[in-house]
Amino acid sequence: MWKTERILYICTTMITFQRKLTTKIRLLLSLVSALMFALPWMGGGGFPLVVALVPLLIISAEYSDSVRDAWRMAGWGVLTFVIWNALTVWWVWNATPIGPIAATIFSTWWSLVPLMLFHIASKRVPKVVAYILFIAAWIGCEYIYTQAPALSFPWLTLGNGFAYDVWAVQWYEYTGAFGGSLWVLVVNVLALESLLTMSKRVWVEATLALFLPMALSLGLYLYNSPEGAAYTERRSVEVAVVQPNVDCYEKFAGDTSWQQRNLLDLLGEVPVTAEFVLMPETSLPTLLNERVVGNYSIVQEIAATMRERGQDALVVAGCQTVRQYGEHKGSTTARRQGSMYYDIYNAAVGIEPTATYTPLHRKGRLVIGVETLPAWLRGSTLFGVDLGGIAGQLGIGASTLPFEYHDVKVAPAICYEGLYGAYMGEFVRNGAQALFVVSNDGWWGDTPGYRYLFAYCRLRAIEHRRDVARSANTGISGFITSRGDDIATLGWDERGVVTERIRLNDKQTLYTRYGDYLGRLSLYVALLCILYGVAYWSKRKFYLN
Repeated sequence: MWKTERILYICTTMITFQRKLTTKIRLLLSLVSALMFALPWMGGGGFPLVVALVPLLIISAEYSDSVRDAWRMAGWGVLTFVIWNALTVWWVWNATPIGPIAATIFSTWWSLVPLMLFHIASKRVPKVVAYILFIAAWIGCEYIYTQAPALSFPWLTLGNGFAYDVWAVQWYEYTGAFGGSLWVLVVNVLALESLLTMSKRVWVEATLALFLPMALSLGLYLYNSPEGAAYTERRSVEVAVVQPNVDCYEKFAGDTSWQQRNLLDLLGEVPVTAEFVLMPETSLPTLLNERVVGNYSIVQEIAATMRERGQDALVVAGCQTVRQYGEHKGSTTARRQGSMYYDIYNAAVGIEPTATYTPLHRKGRLVIGVETLPAWLRGSTLFGVDLGGIAGQLGIGASTLPFEYHDVKVAPAICYEGLYGAYMGEFVRNGAQALFVVSNDGWWGDTPGYRYLFAYCRLRAIEHRRDVARSANTGISGFITSRGDDIATLGWDERGVVTERIRLNDKQTLYTRYGDYLGRLSLYVALLCILYGVAYWSKRKFYLN
């Protein structure tokens, strides 16, 4: 017997005979599954994900359909998902201890739901229905977690695990990151089934499911190269990104006039030919009243510096703004001072040489525990964390209109918004020809946090086939091509300016037009599978009795 076949025989024997799968083996399988889940976010690339679920599902296959075994399976699932989260979001602790705990609780819950649905269904309905339910429920739960107001943290969406393997997921322009989740889940299911059945046919299916999307992706990767057909006759603009390298924890403390001088000095290093200039999230050290943005000294000085240099450019800078409503509460997030209501926004402002055109974008996807909390937790000093100069619930922006300058439209996204593919697509549907991202993600120090926020922008570039320019406070700043390649970057703890010509694109991808359709469809499919499963099991139970 071949060595490979012998290994498969042993695995199958372990699954078939319950007495062979001891607690120690289950613990080992759970730990292996957790490690393979975590590896993509630890720098190991996304491919461990394609078999990450197999060890966990082997445990499920070994258990019976009793209530006691269901609870045991839930315990192994919780252990696996908690370790996965602990290995990948630990760095949030540097800024807020409650952050990784809350993220782990919610992420574990949304991973446990599809696992337990599959475990229960696999004992009662045809296997194919259980597998379809598992895949649809997993993607559906990822989608719900992405959409959940005030509790959204889609960091560990399976499709995001390929942020450093962009050559393999170029087809995200059709599916978005949920397509990556679908790919991972299908390969996992086929790999498990091939172990359970020892079927060569299923092995072939699993191999094709793994490699065919990669082959398609390589073709798209070549097509979207700078010399490829996708780039033919595209316009381009010169963009400069500024990295001031200000310590996040000193940024809002005491006198901030030195930060204003720092920005103006860096603006003086920007080539005069640059048509757009990016400055990081909250780079302007003054709270701006939205009614008179152009009157503030920092805005006037930036405009004056450009005029003196003969530069005709739009500066896109992160800031904080206040919007006043008077005696009537203008939004659900409004604060109150005396009898007056107002909102404070994390925003981006455009500044041109005359300072008369000052478009605003208010951040619409807020960071949990920092910028937003569920209504029942607002005002809590335990859960509300000050990472931006102003603690508590910020206002939520509703508009995704791009900034337009000299007939060029750009998306002025802010930090955390780069995690949301469909949200970024709203800018593109409104006409954005390139994606700009301003960020201040140094709160966690030199950890994987800021590196992955940059890497996720690579996926957004592929999904919408837009070049990306990103300006961060302490790193990473730089540029990403529409096929996800990063170029001309400034790393951690560097101060400076980097300039590049980026290409503009007016075409919309399928994903841009339809957004997270896979997530929405998965919810319907999961519901249908549940209804079918209930009907099938009830009918079977009736006939057996």
